[in-house]
Amino acid sequence: MATQTQTTTTTTTTTMEEFSYEDLEKATNNFSLSSLIGKGSHGCVYKGQNLHAQLSNNLFNIVAIKKPSLALQILQDNSKLDNEIDVLSSLPSSPYLVNLIGLTRRHDNSATTLNNNNNNKVLVMEFMPNSSLHHLLHHTDSTQPSWPTRALIALQLARALQFLHDLPESSSVVHRDVKPSNILFDSNWNAKLADFGLALRLQTTESSPLHDSLSPPAGTIGYIDPTYTTPSKLSVKNDVYSFGVVLLEIVSSRRAIDVEMDPASVVEWALPLIKADRMDDIIDRRAIPPASVRSSIMTMLSVAARCVELEQNLRPNMREVVTELMNSVLVNVERTRFPPLIKSLIMRISRRHRRRKEAARTTVILCSAKMSIREVLAETQ
Repeated sequence: MATQTQTTTTTTTTTMEEFSYEDLEKATNNFSLSSLIGKGSHGCVYKGQNLHAQLSNNLFNIVAIKKPSLALQILQDNSKLDNEIDVLSSLPSSPYLVNLIGLTRRHDNSATTLNNNNNNKVLVMEFMPNSSLHHLLHHTDSTQPSWPTRALIALQLARALQFLHDLPESSSVVHRDVKPSNILFDSNWNAKLADFGLALRLQTTESSPLHDSLSPPAGTIGYIDPTYTTPSKLSVKNDVYSFGVVLLEIVSSRRAIDVEMDPASVVEWALPLIKADRMDDIIDRRAIPPASVRSSIMTMLSVAARCVELEQNLRPNMREVVTELMNSVLVNVERTRFPPLIKSLIMRISRRHRRRKEAARTTVILCSAKMSIREVLAETQ
């Protein structure tokens, strides 16, 4: 049986389903290996089917179920899942994030409460059937994405980060682990940002930033901002740097760190080539671009180079990145033979862009409903 838990912030109320552990066992065939779809240092992700929430009368045909690793269960360390619950439950649903559906706790027969930290939390998330950007770019069994597809992935990731950084009441979220393996694809191949285990809030005032955590810097080697060396260096610009690395990876299909290459870092390798205007030496040679999209690729490389600037104040914010990528993509929409689905997605994003740009002249849209999102784009200066 499922119950419902409400998490309330000053700007949004998110209703989460609470499932029984027994229902999750049934949905995953007792967390069998055949249901395992992902594995990381902090836990495993399983495919769950036919999960029923009785109180809300919702039937979830397919979900992703995330539980702590065995080692963390033994240590009763729920810190990463606690953090993911805290961050995701405070956010309105977004088409650019892998959203949280609900949670449960594994417990014994004794009376327990939702606040009993001795229980092992399990998260129920949106199911992403088409794997990750890492798999798409680097696995030999994957069909290489077209250049319009790469541009759309970059734009959707930029929108995800803009959403997190531009939350209402100046309460930004810094993801801290933006990388291809955390960018997943839904059934329509829309890119969504996942895994908020390391995410932190960054509340800003006019005078100074106020951090909700004294957590030490964290992230993945190759993607982590080299200027992020102490807790006080936490900034949305940390994510901007990581986005720049991912953008270089999207264009080149080269891993962020490749020890078989010299230099090993994609940033150190690509920046001199970008400055020398040697685009053809950077782009993925398995997908030669037509002339009609070369200007868009140049824009992507230019944006990437600015995002990975060592000085944070020289990096753009994600709102600026979205606008620049959007303008570049739209220039080529009509003159390029985009696949119908991609062209439809680009035009839909463009219409949203225009509507919010018009609304931004007179008001600020607050996230006041469960399914609303704050997608206000600033006026181009």
